Amino acid sequence: MQQNVSSDGETGHKCVPLKKRVAVALWKLATGSEYRTVGHLFGVSVTTVCRCLRDFAAAAETLLVPELIRFPDQETFADMAADTESRWGVPQCVGAIDESHIPIRAPQEHHCEDFNCKGGHSIILQGVVDGKGLFWDVFAGLPCSSHDARVLRQSQLWELASRGIFFPASTRNVGGVDAGYYILGGSAYPLQNWLLKPFHDTGRLSAEQQVYNQKICRAR
Repeated sequence: MQQNVSSDGETGHKCVPLKKRVAVALWKLATGSEYRTVGHLFGVSVTTVCRCLRDFAAAAETLLVPELIRFPDQETFADMAADTESRWGVPQCVGAIDESHIPIRAPQEHHCEDFNCKGGHSIILQGVVDGKGLFWDVFAGLPCSSHDARVLRQSQLWELASRGIFFPASTRNVGGVDAGYYILGGSAYPLQNWLLKPFHDTGRLSAEQQVYNQKICRAR
């Protein structure tokens, strides 16, 4: 049995009990320990650790992502806008967009594209969160050398929002302007009617522009 559990073959991997395979994957994800260290801790091979992690990630994507990261319906958008306004004082805002680097091993091909400024390799995860910091849209996979605007334009968020079918039609008069739902982005993102960003500070911003920048940057 020990030989089956520690085997690098597919048969050995399947002999590992399900609870143990989940534990291996969770331990690897939670600690970031090396595959060999995790394998030694659980008494399995490095290959088995890799397969446990791969299978867990595939199952999570299939079963958990649709359950935990859902596209908001009209009622949820309204609730998010109300909550964000009460928390941060920005009306009609349903979230903020930003990116995070996910570390990866150096790929054999095109490794320069995945080399980040901290000296490692990574891919980009683009996420949109609501006023409570809960994700409701994610997009990942592009190399870390990709500009924020390029990542956005490659995502389904850009495609649907640009076609006007991403956010439900719900406008409100804000300062004399009929404003629909929008998200907040940093200065690297392109300005859209559904994506607001700070004014570029040239040292000549008006008092109103400065207040605007302070409010949306604080909220974001």
